[in-house]
Amino acid sequence: MLSPEASAPARYRTRPGSRFPPGATVVPDGVNFCVFCRHATHVELLLYAAPDSVEPFQVVTLDSEANHTYFYWHVLVEDLPLRCCYTWRASGPHGVPQMSDEAASRKELLDPQARGVSDRLYSREQATRAQAPEAAVPAGSLRGIVTEPLPRRAHDIGIRTLDDAIIYELHVGGFTRHPSSGVRHPGTFAGLIEKIPYLKALGVTHVELLPVMAFDEQDVPAHVAARGLSNYWGYSTHSFYSAHPRYCVDPARAPQEFRALVDALHAVGIRVLLDVVFNHTAEAGKNGPVIHFKVFGNDAFYLVDPNHPQHYLDYTGCGNTVNCNHPLVTAFIVRCLEYWVRELGVDGFRFDLASVFARGENGQLLRVPPLPWVMEASSVLARVPLIAEAWDAGGLYQVGAFPGMAWAEWNGRYRDVVRRYVRGEPGLVGELCSCIAGSADLYQDDGRLPANSINFVTCHDGFTLNDLVSYDAKHNEANGDDNRDGSNDNLSWNCGAEGETEDCEIVALRLRQARNLIAILLLSRGVPMLLAGDETLRTQRGNNNAYCQDNPISWLDWDRSADALDMLRFVRAMIALRKRHPSLRGRRFLTGRPAPGQSRPDVAWHGERLDAPPWGDPAARLVAFTLAGAASGEPMLHVVLNMNVDPCDVALPAPDGASWRRVVDTGEAAPHDCCVTDPRSARVETDVCRVQARSVVVFEAG
Repeated sequence: MLSPEASAPARYRTRPGSRFPPGATVVPDGVNFCVFCRHATHVELLLYAAPDSVEPFQVVTLDSEANHTYFYWHVLVEDLPLRCCYTWRASGPHGVPQMSDEAASRKELLDPQARGVSDRLYSREQATRAQAPEAAVPAGSLRGIVTEPLPRRAHDIGIRTLDDAIIYELHVGGFTRHPSSGVRHPGTFAGLIEKIPYLKALGVTHVELLPVMAFDEQDVPAHVAARGLSNYWGYSTHSFYSAHPRYCVDPARAPQEFRALVDALHAVGIRVLLDVVFNHTAEAGKNGPVIHFKVFGNDAFYLVDPNHPQHYLDYTGCGNTVNCNHPLVTAFIVRCLEYWVRELGVDGFRFDLASVFARGENGQLLRVPPLPWVMEASSVLARVPLIAEAWDAGGLYQVGAFPGMAWAEWNGRYRDVVRRYVRGEPGLVGELCSCIAGSADLYQDDGRLPANSINFVTCHDGFTLNDLVSYDAKHNEANGDDNRDGSNDNLSWNCGAEGETEDCEIVALRLRQARNLIAILLLSRGVPMLLAGDETLRTQRGNNNAYCQDNPISWLDWDRSADALDMLRFVRAMIALRKRHPSLRGRRFLTGRPAPGQSRPDVAWHGERLDAPPWGDPAARLVAFTLAGAASGEPMLHVVLNMNVDPCDVALPAPDGASWRRVVDTGEAAPHDCCVTDPRSARVETDVCRVQARSVVVFEAG
């Protein structure tokens, strides 16, 4: 098909079109455009030849009778070429807080359901080279793109669970943007495709992509922007149906490029989860930008103060809160998620600040909020994992109690307990063992399962694993906010020196602590989630809030030190151990009783002596447990966790008709810290074993 610049006549013919489906849809004889605008009295569609075109080549005025059905405005433009860009204008009593209705009617608006968007910068002054400065248009342009339809194909969604999952949280841009990545298209979906062999070799089963729906990179405070920094993480969505243009080689092919990534990951058995942001939008608060919803449906889409309609209720810390349980908004969210599953092949979602979903129109907590339940009632979404970050910035904390039936949750309690235990706090072994056993105290009483607990010790928000064992305090000076941003309570320990050090003993202790955290994570029931780069000791130099650092602070460096390579080998081996043992990822909670057909209890808890767990000891830092094989032929495991500052002699149970092999010992230097795949790993012939200080030891019967 010819480009619009080459083929566009002065004017395309139009017909009334249809209100189904919303967005820009290519049909046999043209493109059908439809947008929801509740209070509009006059609507225009502006067509541009290219993302950087200064003037529209055609403005289509919609008739209030022929092109208007209920709250929808629609028009079919005949024979319109692909790759054309478009915006909307709408007049009416919109009630936009920071501007008059007359000013709002002049504002060009982005289609909330565009399948592709452009955020190219343009300037009329640059285009004509002859305009006065006051004639220049704004420097930023957000436009929908008419994208090529995805080919239809049979797509059996099936039932997708997290029972055996090992999740790897990564940032699409940062994963390959570093020059050392060596990919053809750094920072894109195409670049990530080139690194799939690495992910496969690591052994993860799912990737969880930080926001890939198109977001506002300029959404940072003015003092942050003044440093040349931008919104890197992407938690500022404006286009929920479009992949982020910067992650595409060609934004006009955004759906095709994203689906190519999904297909490539599926081809090697890796599933795709999306981190999505439906709690707020890039329009922010009263003084934020006007992009679309503030005009198209401000009173429906956002929570506003009932006593002061000019003010937004803010339970997100981002200026606005999406009115998730309004019927129209609920329908928008559900249909959007179904699109990403049905058309683009996504396997599940993690929802940022999901406790917003439990709030009503005045911000109150709803006993039975519609949105979470409607998602689970969807014939599409009921088949994929739904993961809640079960808190919000307004103080609502629902870990263990998120509304719904099968929702999984980021288990913030797991993170905190494991961090505290590994840094050496005493008296935590009872809480720790509850976490290791799947957090039954949080999830069992309402029929949930261990897979409802997403276990993690690090994520994008906070310290990396390396920084968690290298810094006592955050160091966010590079963010330009005088180190005021980011959490002050990191439950970290620097092992004796703040930041980089050449002290060999401190470096060795940090490596051991990092291995301890990874080992406990992968030995726990529930679903483990790793942060990309932790397996190679990535550092952010103590920055625990790198949301604006699109630079080497956040990027993955593919040039690895010897320590990084040793850590990578350890993580791969621990993942292999988890995959080899069904007892580590069992579908049911551990009970302490024999499973059907078994003679031994599924778990037995110990201290330094057998069958004597130190539950009530306020000074305890050591605990051990024995896992009976969950499947025929699976060897028993015995695990000792010792966070004391001294070595301990620990009693070992007698394995059934076998001897113990020490397959993991974080107290040993590499490569002896993990010998999972080495049948020659040291056998233990005695009934007592010495366990080094601050170490995790795993014995396997065989």
